[in-house]
Amino acid sequence: MRLPHPVVLLLVAIGVAAALTWVLPAGEYERRDDPGTGRRVAIAGTYHRVEAAPVGPFRTVMAVPRGFAAGIDVIMTILMCGAAWIVVDRIGTLTVVVGALVRRFRGRGQLAIPWVVLFFATMGALENMQEEIIPLIPVLLLLGRGIGVNATTVVAMSAGAAIVGSAFGPTNPFQAGIALKLAELPPLTGAGVRLASLAVGVAVWVAWIFRYAARNPQPIDESGETGRSMTGRDHVIMACLLLPLAAYVVGVMVLGWGFDELSAAFLLGGVAAGLIGGLGVTGTTTAFLRGMQDMLPAATMVALARSVSVVLNDGKVIDTILHGLATPLSQVPAMVTAGLMVPVQALIHVPVTSVSGQAALTMPIFAPLGDLVGLSRNVVVMAYQTGAGLMEMLTPTNGALLAVLLAAGVSYGQWVRFALGGTLLLAVVGFGAMALS
Repeated sequence: MRLPHPVVLLLVAIGVAAALTWVLPAGEYERRDDPGTGRRVAIAGTYHRVEAAPVGPFRTVMAVPRGFAAGIDVIMTILMCGAAWIVVDRIGTLTVVVGALVRRFRGRGQLAIPWVVLFFATMGALENMQEEIIPLIPVLLLLGRGIGVNATTVVAMSAGAAIVGSAFGPTNPFQAGIALKLAELPPLTGAGVRLASLAVGVAVWVAWIFRYAARNPQPIDESGETGRSMTGRDHVIMACLLLPLAAYVVGVMVLGWGFDELSAAFLLGGVAAGLIGGLGVTGTTTAFLRGMQDMLPAATMVALARSVSVVLNDGKVIDTILHGLATPLSQVPAMVTAGLMVPVQALIHVPVTSVSGQAALTMPIFAPLGDLVGLSRNVVVMAYQTGAGLMEMLTPTNGALLAVLLAAGVSYGQWVRFALGGTLLLAVVGFGAMALS
């Protein structure tokens, strides 16, 4: 069976979300402002029915532009980051860098896979990298052809690796960080177990990629090599884009930076790269605008994914879904509850497309539920990380993933066939970490 285009898939998801607002009863939890996270969080035990608010056809269509508005910070990051990388590509530096990497791994090209996976898994663990990968896909595809792997492998060792790092990373401020805060636990609770599960998870993912790459070998394409070595100017140009990324990682962890700061940093870096590369003011501007244009399809994926949440929030059924999934968990033994929290969190992540938003929605409900049945709150947080974090690998409402797949030319069906088995193995790693906590 061939799945439709990702845009069609997301539009169908928006339609399904609208239909649910007519079927499910409307309900809400009372909320309070949480000073530790700066978010409004649900209050356990306060779910109640409210007046129905079904979303009609016109409001469903209206959710599309509202999705763009809701995700404008992420959308601008995609446009700015992509444009900056297009400027560097226009100068020719990216081709030189890829050529140098290909020559470095000539004859043993697939040995590059663990290094690429390690980089993106680290970035996922540090700052939840996903959208930032979208503009890197063209150069990663060029690298993939140079080392003899196909586009699915390229997505796996970049976006897939970042998802693994995000799910198991002990310091990811958008998953572990915010969930631990909302569970009223110290920031580095269970750091040893989380680091161990991160190492095992990355190793499992590398092995899964190697297994696939060995079964799907590709001819090595050396047409991307320029034959010239990197010059001092090439190093400076690459620094113009790597320094903003490094600054952003530090900013997220220390200064509370978000996507707006990342967009501004890449705007500065892209302009500096163009001027240093000799494009001039007009050439840099033209290349930057072209890069933004090339990133519009990817930005659209993210906006449409946000539209799903917009519809469900308008229809006041998000809390109903959470209440319906969470209530049965209080009726079973503690260890069963712990095990069931993982698939429940995974299911919740389909309509709730933001991992940090899901933490704010579910942790205030699930943490007291863990207390009620005798579960450690750290286990509850790990169940959230395993369920929601790994579901990022599969859910069709992950706009960043669909944008990466679109850029790489990999269909959603192809990706699911590759990733499903590896994701199940990673879930076993998550269950093991929960058992050790």
